[in-house]
Parts: sequence; structure tokens; C-alpha cells
Amino acid sequence: MNVIVKGALAAGALIIIAAGLRVGLRENGTVASSTPSAGAEQQRTLTIAAASDLKFALDEVLVRFRAKHPGADIQVTYGSSGNFLAQIGNGAPFDVFLSADVAYPRELAAQGLVAGEVFLYAVGRIVVWVPRDSPLSVEQRGMEALREPAARRIAIANPQHAPYGRAAEAALKSQGVYDTVKEKLVLGENIAQTAQFVQSGAADAGIIALALALAPAMREQGHAWVVPLDAYPRMEQGGAILKRAKDEALAREFRDHLLGPEGTAVLDRYGFSLPKE
Repeated sequence: MNVIVKGALAAGALIIIAAGLRVGLRENGTVASSTPSAGAEQQRTLTIAAASDLKFALDEVLVRFRAKHPGADIQVTYGSSGNFLAQIGNGAPFDVFLSADVAYPRELAAQGLVAGEVFLYAVGRIVVWVPRDSPLSVEQRGMEALREPAARRIAIANPQHAPYGRAAEAALKSQGVYDTVKEKLVLGENIAQTAQFVQSGAADAGIIALALALAPAMREQGHAWVVPLDAYPRMEQGGAILKRAKDEALAREFRDHLLGPEGTAVLDRYGFSLPKE
């Protein structure tokens, strides 16, 4: 049977320790927040629930957005899109939801919980990632390398609630290696925890988001093979402003910033395709 691995994370926090560099990949329940400063916007707040694959890209997008709104209190929680779907349905106080699967915000819209239209912001991709000193020849053999004896544990996100886990499982099956490796799979709660498993040595290889593999620490410390797009269903990522948003105007400004030239340039740099591509 698959081994379900859950990190012992205090208060849901996820910290990846990378050789000489500590990189925060915050999972469900972890909040990255700005410090409100005095000014006209002091009382404005924005709380974002974001899929874990966005960690590095969205943090960069928010640098410029926060600079435009220096008095606003802007917080981000990173985690599993499926878990966020359940939390928002149960009344979690988020203003904006950025999902790794557009089907989730569309489901919230069908429940009457969305203000305005659901929007597409990116198309995600997956890679097979191994540490730099790994004997697995993923760059030459792709997923076939996962059959090698050195691949004793292979990390993927939990397909039950993580879109990147479903993509990984689909790719393993389409590439004809799933039956061989299914007993080796270890499951992360979300794609950030999955990356932590393989980066920390708890797994020998991982199928993770390209956006995480392109983050500086992981890019420098490992090798990746980009899984062909036709190996798994297209990963359209979408978002929505929620009806319970405390400041809908600020939420709309954030959406427009994310979808505008500055936001899309950052997403492109982290390996996301744009929805129109």
C-alpha cells in the first residue's frame, strides 16, 4: 500500500532547509504577512488563500503590490487547493482564493460564494526532481529513471486533494511506470511539502511543480526533467474574489495586478504558461 507521509509541522508551518540557504515553503495554515504602517490605507486588509506552487512567484508579485499599498495589511496562506475549498465552504475568512485547479473556484461560484467571475491566471507544469548528488539519471531517462533501485521513495502530492498530485499520478500512468513505482510513493499534503520531502532526503525523487523547481535554492541543488504536457491533463489554475471579502475593491486591485504585465512577467519567469497560450 502507498505510504502516506505527513510532516510533523508545528501549527502547519513548513520550512525547507536547503544547503546554506533556508527557503520558506509555507503550507496550509502558514501565514506570510506585511506589517501595517501608518497612512490612509491602515485599515485596509487582504487575506489570500493560495496554492503552494505559487509560494515563490506570489511572494515576488506581492513585493510590488505591497509597495503600491504601503498601509494595507496583506496576508497569504499557502496550502492545498482541495483543503482550501473545504475551508472556504465552511466559512474560512479569506478574501481571494488562488487555486491550482480552476475547478475549485468554479465549485465555490456554483455555491454562490464568489463575487464576480472566476478568472484564469496560469497553466501549471510538473517536473521530476532529484538532488544534485542523486544517482538517478532523470535528465537522460525521464520517468524511466524512477524504475531504478536507487529510487526507493518517490514523493508526490496527495491526489485526493492536491491538483499537482493528480497530475503526477496521471503522468506516471501515461508514461507506463505507475504499476512499477506505486508501492514506492510517499504522499505530501500539498506540493510544497512534497518538495520538502525530496529536498530533505525523506524521498529519493519527487514529482513537483516546475515553479518550485525554478526557485533559486532548488534550481541550484538539484536536477529536473520537465514532464511533457501531453502526459497529464492541462493544469489550468484559477482564482476568485470571495463574497465575504472585507475590502472587495482592494481584492480587485490585487487580481488586476496579478493578471497585468507585472504579475504575468513574474509567473512566466517561474515556468507558468499563461492561460491564452
